[in-house]
Amino acid sequence: MSSNFCQVRELSDKNVWEKFLFNCREKTFLQSWNWGEFNKARGEKIWRLGIYDGETLIGVALVIKVRAKRGTFLFVPHGPIQDSKSKILNVLVQKLKVIAGEENCSFVRVSPIAERSIENAGGFKKLGFGYAPIHMHPEATWELDIVKSEEEILAGMRKTTRYLIRQAEKSPDIKIERSTNTEDLDRFQKLYEDTIERHHFIGFPQDYLKNEFLAFSPDNQISLFLGKYKGELFSSAIVIFWQGTAFYHHGASLSSKIPVSYLLQWEIIKEAKRRGCKVYNFWGIAPDDKKDHPWRGLTLFKTGFGGYKKEYLKTQDLPIYLSYWLIYIFEKIRKLKRGL
Repeated sequence: MSSNFCQVRELSDKNVWEKFLFNCREKTFLQSWNWGEFNKARGEKIWRLGIYDGETLIGVALVIKVRAKRGTFLFVPHGPIQDSKSKILNVLVQKLKVIAGEENCSFVRVSPIAERSIENAGGFKKLGFGYAPIHMHPEATWELDIVKSEEEILAGMRKTTRYLIRQAEKSPDIKIERSTNTEDLDRFQKLYEDTIERHHFIGFPQDYLKNEFLAFSPDNQISLFLGKYKGELFSSAIVIFWQGTAFYHHGASLSSKIPVSYLLQWEIIKEAKRRGCKVYNFWGIAPDDKKDHPWRGLTLFKTGFGGYKKEYLKTQDLPIYLSYWLIYIFEKIRKLKRGL
């Protein structure tokens, strides 16, 4: 297959899009059809691009026009997605350059789903990309194989994690509920704001979370989990179930020694197994080389459930206009201030 014979076309058929992704191994919900719907609901302009070799679809890329105070750019989150035999990056980038020019975007940003390697980094570098000053979505995640039996999964956990789950299961005061009602997001939001203040990270506004819920709800792909102690909400999570993987996308909790969060995660894992999921993705973790990273405590919590780390190629930027370099400096300073 030569890129000289490839064509890029916009895709408008949800079934074609999702079927192609279903047959791809490396992917996250950030390239799903419903993530595109979520971004449209937020007022963002999107393109669903299909890369064809003749009439055969060999790759897809959801592209989002991001309008921020610092500037406007095109963004490909955890993409592009391609079949195992294809090399689609060159032809896709040519199309992205055209769209960026038409939309007056300062640069193109890609958060690749590709494995972190010298070869993959070199492929982007040859096309004019460089490392972005910040990341938009996790570049390192923690995943757990949940095809195993519950007993095997528990046996693979850190001893303390397993003990706290067992203690929580014995407590009549700890209850875990599951909801698909958007009205319950109000309860999550209050806990979420407390978590943001405690851990000093930038969270999402309530309308963002509500739009995400509304985008994935029609296909029964999202749930809110609520962990309570004596009737009070102590821990909560928003989880996306998509194409055999459950994603722990948003979480919130009180600072407490009561092990509600441990039982909450265990109940999510069991629900994912009931839905036929093979993997539980705990989402972002801190990089190994930053011991004072804001996510360090959360990373310790996630890794206690057993599993393995997966690292993607670092976020890549392709400058289109000179204004990009002002944005680069601004984002670099912001990253340093956040300690990321």
